[in-house]
Parts: sequence; C-alpha cells; structure tokens
Amino acid sequence: MSRLLNPVDFMRRLLLCGLLGLPGLGRVHAQSLPALSQNPPSLRWQEVRTPHFRVIYNGALDSAAQRTAARLEQLHGPGAATLGVVPRPIGVVMQNQTTVSNGFVTFLPRHAEFFTTPQQGLGLGTVDWLDGLAVHEFRHVGQFDKARQGIGRLLNPLLGDGALGIAAVGVPQWFFEGDAVGTETALTRSGRGRIPNFNAGLRANLLAGRRYSYQKAVNGSLRDQVPDWYVLGYFMTSYLKTHHSADAWAKALDRYYRFPFYPFSFSNGIRRSAGLTVEQLYDRTMTEIDSVWRTQQAAAPAITPVRELAGAASEEVFTQYQYPQYVTDSTVLALKTGLGHIAQFVLLSRRGAERKVFVPGQLNLPEMLSVSGGKAVWPEYQQDARWGQRVASELKVLNLATGKLTRIGKGARYSAAALSPDGRQLVAVRTDVNYRHALVLVDAQTGAVLQTLPNPQNDFYQQPRWHPDGRRLVAVTLSAAGKTIVVVDPAVPAAARPLLPVANVNLANPQPWGDFVLYNSAQSGIDNLYAVSARTGQTYRVTSRPVGAYHAAVSPDGRSLAFHDFRATGARVVEMPLDTTAWVSIPTATADVPGPYAEALSALEPAGQLVSRPVPPADSGAVRYGVRRYSPLRHAFNVFSYGVVQSPTGDAVSLGLRSQDLLSTTQVFAGVGYDQIERTARVIGALSYQALYPVLDLDVTYGGRDAAIIFQGQTLRDQWRYTRLSAGLRLPLNLTRSKYFQGLTVSSYYLHEEVYDYNLPVRRFTETGPNRPLNAIQTTVGYASQLRRSARDVAPRWGGSFLGTWRTTPFGRGLEARQLGGQGSVFLPGLGRHHAVRLRGGYQWQDQAQYQFAPAVSFPRGQGYTSFDRLAVASLDYSLPLAFTHWEVGRWLYVQRLRATVFGDVAQGSNRLGTGVRNYRNVGFDALVQFNVLRLRTPIEAGVRVVYNPLLQLLVLEPLAFDIRL
Repeated sequence: MSRLLNPVDFMRRLLLCGLLGLPGLGRVHAQSLPALSQNPPSLRWQEVRTPHFRVIYNGALDSAAQRTAARLEQLHGPGAATLGVVPRPIGVVMQNQTTVSNGFVTFLPRHAEFFTTPQQGLGLGTVDWLDGLAVHEFRHVGQFDKARQGIGRLLNPLLGDGALGIAAVGVPQWFFEGDAVGTETALTRSGRGRIPNFNAGLRANLLAGRRYSYQKAVNGSLRDQVPDWYVLGYFMTSYLKTHHSADAWAKALDRYYRFPFYPFSFSNGIRRSAGLTVEQLYDRTMTEIDSVWRTQQAAAPAITPVRELAGAASEEVFTQYQYPQYVTDSTVLALKTGLGHIAQFVLLSRRGAERKVFVPGQLNLPEMLSVSGGKAVWPEYQQDARWGQRVASELKVLNLATGKLTRIGKGARYSAAALSPDGRQLVAVRTDVNYRHALVLVDAQTGAVLQTLPNPQNDFYQQPRWHPDGRRLVAVTLSAAGKTIVVVDPAVPAAARPLLPVANVNLANPQPWGDFVLYNSAQSGIDNLYAVSARTGQTYRVTSRPVGAYHAAVSPDGRSLAFHDFRATGARVVEMPLDTTAWVSIPTATADVPGPYAEALSALEPAGQLVSRPVPPADSGAVRYGVRRYSPLRHAFNVFSYGVVQSPTGDAVSLGLRSQDLLSTTQVFAGVGYDQIERTARVIGALSYQALYPVLDLDVTYGGRDAAIIFQGQTLRDQWRYTRLSAGLRLPLNLTRSKYFQGLTVSSYYLHEEVYDYNLPVRRFTETGPNRPLNAIQTTVGYASQLRRSARDVAPRWGGSFLGTWRTTPFGRGLEARQLGGQGSVFLPGLGRHHAVRLRGGYQWQDQAQYQFAPAVSFPRGQGYTSFDRLAVASLDYSLPLAFTHWEVGRWLYVQRLRATVFGDVAQGSNRLGTGVRNYRNVGFDALVQFNVLRLRTPIEAGVRVVYNPLLQLLVLEPLAFDIRL
C-alpha cells in the first residue's frame, strides 16, 4: 500500500520479469521464487520492542527508531479507532539505505516498511516525515485487520494472512488510500487533505466543467487527467464520515465482510449502512466540493493576468510543462511530462517552437530543477546494481551549450540542489542513513563536498536556492514548531535569520530576488506566489490564480516572473511582469486555511490532532524501549500463508505454506499440488536465499504421472513417479543509469530428473525414462535495455534485449543432450506517435538424440513447436494504438484502449540425419482491448490472434488474455 509510487520497484519488475522473459528455461524448472529488493549483507540490524510493535532498523538510527516506536504506540488505539478495530502487533522495517520517499504495509508477509528519506515537495506539509508516515501506514494496518471478521475469519485457517486479501478483493483501492489520507489529515496539523496542491487536479477538472463518471474516475484515462486513488478516496471517504458518522466506514465494512463474493458487494455494504450506492456517494461528493471550490473562487481576488510561453502541447491529451528556470531573458527550461510523453527537459520561449533539450533518467525531485551559469542541475535516483534497497540520489549537471553531462556525488544522498549564480558551486540537501539533515556546499565540477553547515536541532531543509549575490543561501526549514524561510551565510552559519515566524504554514519553493524572497504558500486555501521583504519582514501576495501558481523564477534582467500555472489540461509555463507596485501587502500568515473536510475530520476523531502532541526525544529521559540485536538468519523462516496458498509464480494453487522473512532475504515454499488432467499429486519444495551477492536457489518436486502413448497402433497407459531437482545461482543486476532501463541476469543451475516404476516400452524425447536420469547444467545470460515508455505507448520504441541459453549433460551419467540458443530483439519507433517496431531473431543448435530440452528461441506464432537439430527464427512486429476510449457498459465494463500488432514469423529447421529442411512462413495480427471489469483499477488486456500459414493455406485463431498494470 505505497504512500508514493516506488520507481525502483517498477523498474525491477519491468526489467527482470518482463523484458528477460523470453522462452521458458526448461522443463526442469528453476527460479520459481522471485528476486526481491535486498539490503547489503554487511548491515547490522537491531530491533526496538514495544507492547504492539517491533521496529527493525540498522546503523545509528537508534534515536529515530525510538521516536518512531513511541509515535506508533501513541497511535495504536486512536489510529484505527473509527474503524472499530484494535490491530494486532506488527513489525516495522525502517529502510534507510534508499533515498526514495515511500512507505507501505503488506500482509504477505504481514509487516510495514518506512523509507526514512523525507520528500522535498509540497506533500510533506508541516509535520515530520516519519510522523506522517506512521499515521498513514498504521491506518492501513487497521484497514487490513478489519478483514478479520465474517468471511475473513472463516478463510483465515485455510489461507493464513492471505485470507485478508481474498476477503478484501471487492474493496476499491481508493478506499484504502483515501481513508488513510483522511486519517493523516485528522490526526496531524498538516496531512494531505489540508494541502491544496494535493487536490489541484480534481479542483481544476471541476472548475473547468470536467466532471467525469464514476467509472472513469475509478479506472483512469489515457487521454485526460484523472486524479489518483488518494485524491478520489480522500473526498469520498470524508464525505461519508462527515455527513453520517465517524464510524460510517466501519459499519459499511461490517456489512461487506459478512459475504463479499458477489459483484458490487462493496457498494451494497455502503447502501445497507448509509443508504447510498457508491455512485450516489461519488455524485454527492463531487457536487459538494464543486460548490465549495466555486464559492472559494468567487471570493478570491481578481485573477492575475499572465501570458503563456509557447509549447507544442495538444489540449486533447494531458500534457504538462512545469518547474521553469530562465536560461535567457526570454527563454526558460522546463520539464515536460504527460500521458503521451516521458519526462524531458524542453526550452520554451515567447516566440518560436518548443525545443527538446535532454531526456533525464529516474528523476528524484523534478521541481528542484536549477539553471545558472549556463548549466542545469537536478537529482536522479541511482540504484545499486545488486542491492535493490540501496538507492542513491545523485546530481546531474548539464552544460546547456555543449550538452555535456556531469555526474556529481556518486552514491550520495542529495534530494535537492541548486547552482550558484556563477555555476561553480551547488547547495544541496542531504539526509544521511541516521536521519540527520544537512545543507552541504558541493563543487559543481568535481563533486567534492566543500562545507557541511551545522544543524544541531536537526531541522529539515527544503528546496534551497542561492541568493543572486552568490554569497548567501535561502531555504525552507521544518522544525517541530512548523515552517519558516531562513537566510544563511555559509561563512557564519550560526547566524541564520528567519524571514517569517515559524508557523503551521506550508511554505515551499523560495526564490530570492533583490531584497525579497518569493515563495509558494497555501495560506489562502489556494497555492499562489507570495513575497517577503528581507529588510522589513512585510509579506505580499504576488499572484492570484484559480487553481495554483507554482515555482517562481526571475528573468536575468529582473523584469519578468515565470511560474507554472495548473490547469485541467495540464500545467503551462506562464509569465508576468515583475512589478512590485502591483503586489498586494497582506498580514503575515500564521496558519493555512484548512482544506475541505479537514477540520470536520479532526473533530470526529476521539484523539483530535494527536500527532501535534510531541513525542519526547530518545535522549530526554522519558521511557526508552528495549533494544536488542536482530539476526536476519535467526528470523529467516516466517510462515505467513498456509493451507490453500498461491504458488510463488502466481500461476497455480497448492496445499502448503509460504514463508518470507521481514527483510526479504529468505523465501520458502512447500506444498502439495494436484494435476487435474492426469489426476496425480506432487510434493513441491523451493528455497531462495537472497542475502548474498548471487541468489542461491533450490527447487525439489516429487510426484506421480499417469500418461499414455501410442505404440505400434496401441494405446499404452502407465503410472510412474518422478523426482526433479534444480539447484544453482543467479545474479540479477540493475544497470539503469539513464533514460533507458537496463538489466542483466546471469544464472547457472544443476538440473536433475529421475523416474521410478516406468514400464512403457518407449518414452517421449521430452521425458526421462527408466534407468536413464537427466543430469544437466543450464546456464543463461539475459540483457535488456529499453527506453522508458509513456502511458500511451503500446510497446518499447527504442532498445533491445538478448537471451543466451546453454544446456548440457557433462557428467557422463544418464541421458545425454546439448543445446545452445540465442535470441535477440531490437525495438524501433514506428511511423506514427506511439507506434513501435520489433525485429527479433534467434538460432538454436541441439544434440537431441536422447533427450529434447525446451526451446531456447521463440517458434513461429500459431504453430506447434517442432524440435530440430538446427533452428533459425526471425520475426517482425509492428504495434500501434487504434483508439483511446472511455466506453462504458453500465457498472460492468470500461474500455480504455484498442490496439493491434501485425507480425510476420519465419523459421527454418533441419536435422543432421538428412530428413530435409522445413520452412515456416506465418503472418498474422493481434487485436487487443484494454479494459476494466467490475471497476477494478488494474486493467486487463485481452483479444484475439489470427495467424495465416500461406504454405499450408491454414488459418489459426487463438485467444489472447493476460493481466497488465499501467
């Protein structure tokens, strides 16, 4: 239940599961347990034990772990009170090796993970990162434990904690995330429900008359901006609470969990408890907040006139231009994103066409784009090749004149940075593994740290900028009392001067200019630009825009102010004259205007704004929880699902158990499976130990077979037993360093298969027989490189992949066979936007006189595989979208996209015994529909494949169906 999208996990899934998944790895299966994100084995782990939590951490994170444990204990009762549950004890892992700002709760296995690096954006609000994370994620713990009733209680003995997911299958994602956002809004002085930037997309849609159907609001769009689960869910869950009762959702869920296994059971639970269907709840919520925002807009000051800088965006597809930085007096560098574009920096001007400048890699904080001295700088994630939990945040410096890119701070933890006026130095924010925050000065050429400014109170810095004098710095600071903007002279850092009183005001994006500092504030209830005089302390309103004005930038000549203006069709970069006489003098704000429902939610909570009450620091003499060493090896076995369990590969159900430790170093699967076709049973065991640099895998299966063959005109049937074993190593590496996702996987496995009581007179070449076991070595090398894809792309547009396979029986005992295969693909852009071409070719060589391995290359589609001694294959695919739609069939179906792939496959196979050469030439097309059923946000893509064999004049029709997640 991620608080934010984790790009690293997405990248790992894409590379190591998708791109390298060419042909199967053999009939003696290996790698049945997935590779998970790991921490380096050198870390030493400890745990804090409280009555209801065990907080697991490493290094010198002791103070933050103690404080987090105390905060969680403070939340244990109030955090889930309105759900009517008292959550069971749970483990919390504090991940401090990553710079991704995230957190999640899962029940497979049941635990939470807090990523300790705070975010730099407006969403942080005015509360400590770990405090906000604790409130949000603990609410998820309560939501999951709410499923331990009704059908969930009955299923728990059969499924273990997996029963929670089965019971909650009908609960929409917007409820989980929206209810958690509502809780953080009610129990803290900030929370995203109080932050206008959080709901800017929905507000822009409603004010522009774009009120979408519930189907579209839940399932999304590939054309329009549709707010995510968090936004939709916050308003819908809050409406029901504030118009009915604090425990309205507890009552609805009680009804739902009695028996959830029928369509729209969640909606029925709301109807039976509150008298509203989910569609009626959505309509009433939208009507109310539309009215609130229109009233707010009518009372706002006159709209500030602006002029838009030219861009190439179409109003038909959601596209954004954000975070402008002046390059010259009339041109700005901005970040362009959207449903049809991957993130890219573009140059915009008052006249002339938009020009692409650079496509970055995995951006950390795009809003901290900084331009000065002819250079641009931004932070990018850099994942360790092997350890998925070790994610650095480095700085990339681009010379705008030459295009030269410099990498600053290899392995560093910089979450925001800005260039000095001469481009020679950088100021950056760094949060170390011990949750200590600092401003550091860095050489922009060498990356050397020149100075670390003292921060004895451990205040958190956000979005620092250099003053035009090149001597002083300006930054937002967050302390226990709230936020302010400070001016710091690195030569005298102790004399840092606050420009505003420390208050519960969500300040952001300071931009110094002359005697003023411009900044973002939501003090009016709408994000706009303000200014404070560094000389007098007087504050001014600079803009009044209807949805939000963000990220002020001043032109080099001091005559123009640029910012991005949020709209329903996407943010646009706009300009206005920088005229201080047009600014409106206002009183200094001491608190933000609360967002819709925020104060009402706090009033409904028994504990009120609980997290506003400070938790004593660990060294204050207050109660300190016991700490002891935590050994991952001693806790390696942690059974989380038993009885009827899903196999690790997700494609079968068995009777058994699954185990995974909280640090994801050891996975175990053991069970009994059943083949419904042959009506035979098998015992399966698999272990994967992933704490070392190579992953160690062991997979054992013992079972029965019941099969028949045709021999000399007779059908002969037999029953026999078999043992299969695979054991070996694999090394999954993530090599991404740019706009291309790159991965390399190397593996080598010992494969053994032996049969008993086999009495058939002959055997298939794909099976082992009596007295002739298979003892083989299988080695594979897979590499993939793929340009990031936009949401509207149907296939990769640039990149390539390769899979090489070598299988052999070198031991001189049992069956003998050899196979060498290689297959590669090249991805190219097609003729139209979002069109793509794939060229694929492969060659397979075999010695198969005694045994046939599974294919190592892709055989022509629509054709059953035939094993040859020599096999060459090639194919050409052209993929394109046909339509992006919003078709609805009542409550049942929502169609988002139609797409097609036209392909041609050729192959040539031959055998050494002179049986001739066989050629295959097939052509065909795939027609696919992407749709959502029963309002489940994860779309399904299904369709039909038509293949024509011109040599045989044969037409083959095949169904296509597979789940996808965008």
